[in-house]
Amino acid sequence: MYRSHSCGELRASHINTEVTLAGWVQKSRDKGFMIWVDLRDRYGITQLIFDEERTPAEMMEKAKSLGREFVIQVKGTVIERESKNDKMPTGAIEVLVSELEILNAAKLPPFTIEDKTDGGEDIRMKYRYLDIRRNPVKDSLIFRHKVTMEVRKYLSDQAFIEVETPYLIKSTPEGARDFVVPSRMNEGQFYALPQSPQTFKQLLMVGGMDKYFQIVKCFRDEDLRADRQPEFTQIDCEMAFVEQEDILNIFEGLTRHLLKEINGVEVDKFPRMQYDDAMRLYGNDKPDIRFGMQFGELNEVTQHKDFGVFNNSELVVGIAVPGGNSYTRKQIDNLIKWVKRPQVGALGMVYCRVNEDGTFKSSVDKFYDQEDLAKWAELTDAKAGDLICILSGETNKVRAQLSALRMHLAEELGLRKPNEFAPLWVVDFPLLELDEETGHYHAMHHPFTSPKPGQIALLDTKPGEVKANAYDLVLNGNEIGGGSIRIHDKATQATMLKHLGFSEEEAKAQFGFLMDAFEYGAPPHGGLAFGLDRLVAILGGQETIRDFIAFPKNNSGRDVMIDAPAFIDDEQLKELNLRVEIQE
Repeated sequence: MYRSHSCGELRASHINTEVTLAGWVQKSRDKGFMIWVDLRDRYGITQLIFDEERTPAEMMEKAKSLGREFVIQVKGTVIERESKNDKMPTGAIEVLVSELEILNAAKLPPFTIEDKTDGGEDIRMKYRYLDIRRNPVKDSLIFRHKVTMEVRKYLSDQAFIEVETPYLIKSTPEGARDFVVPSRMNEGQFYALPQSPQTFKQLLMVGGMDKYFQIVKCFRDEDLRADRQPEFTQIDCEMAFVEQEDILNIFEGLTRHLLKEINGVEVDKFPRMQYDDAMRLYGNDKPDIRFGMQFGELNEVTQHKDFGVFNNSELVVGIAVPGGNSYTRKQIDNLIKWVKRPQVGALGMVYCRVNEDGTFKSSVDKFYDQEDLAKWAELTDAKAGDLICILSGETNKVRAQLSALRMHLAEELGLRKPNEFAPLWVVDFPLLELDEETGHYHAMHHPFTSPKPGQIALLDTKPGEVKANAYDLVLNGNEIGGGSIRIHDKATQATMLKHLGFSEEEAKAQFGFLMDAFEYGAPPHGGLAFGLDRLVAILGGQETIRDFIAFPKNNSGRDVMIDAPAFIDDEQLKELNLRVEIQE
């Protein structure tokens, strides 16, 4: 037995107990006649003491040789600590060591294994197995485990069945590039790794499974950022004989359960917002509603004077920044520089101060009088002491720009509080999106999403106006889940694929298995998938997901620890019937 207790459980009640501990050396302090060693494992830290009056000389020399991250086992007696540390759970005791065994010596780590480390992100990702020893990463992984256990508990209690689906599948269009895997046994043919288990969960509904879930890896070859990885985890769910409201109620329940059990927070309201309203009021389809600053559209009160910038714009829109009248001119100039960055792309910003005495001072006073500016304040709901920030341009672009500014200001003002939670359903998305470069429509979600009832006929006449029977669950400005009612009959699915540009032959080749299944009594069905990595990060009060993934990739999709992806040797290429040509 390597240990009788963990390094986090010994208390004053254990004094005079003989114990065996094992773990890593956090640090040691050598006073010559006395050596203290902090021994660490996943559960905590216990202080060991070696005393030349009570410790044999040979063991004292052995203790002096201990370096950081040595793996050791000790036996000894729990004694009362003279200088107690009330900041440590084990701070009332220490272990007087009677036996010491070095299980494994360790090189000096490239960074300190402490909460506040001196290691940068790159070096910590290269030595991720060391980084996991640090409390922030360790605790994040434990937190993820707790969330997934609560998910399984809730869904199992709701009669969902967990079913595994394959990883080696056929390529299906779901909005991103596939990762592909060559087949040695089928020359020239490839599997694709699933972007989601979409078609399989629909087939499970045809198979009568009724309520399915799976916590599953998904793979998408797309550009990366802080909250996106090439392989990620979904809580994937599907239900048969349901309408949209049934699904929303079930997963409101799951979200409430997680917030209560994990964060101790009770949430009553899950507001519903139309996609069109989300874009009009917040400029994006995942608004953070923990704070205000709703958009006010100002075309009618700005495009009647000689200010060409506004007159020539498709949309003039503003937000009221609470307390923003206190901003200095330099602070406002910095905001203007911020929106003009390439990442945002605005050409400039007009502003208007709302003074405490009810007067206004704008950067375009030459063109607008006090009566005009009062209308700006009314439409943006600006109060005395606020600052109105206004952008203009092409509708979709300017909404995205003002949305970015709104979130930036909220961060500066401390309005995005991680311990506050504001869920929101966004519903009635467009079924199709127009690709401006090609002029063709593609599915906003995926080709299996059902149109809203009664709108199928519009596909032939006004495809851009068709609404999807789809919904996203938003939490604190992040989409944490999304889904839809699916198409469940062959004729409607064929019509949908035709409008997405598939010929009958292409549709049969790619989706014949699913359309054939629909001819054998497919029930009405729908579902939702949560992004587990993002959900866990938000519940944990973080914006980025990397620390909640044991072995994440970097922004180039590389695992710098194992140096993947990597070239394979010529013999493997030959066996797979592949040839690699790298274009300079």
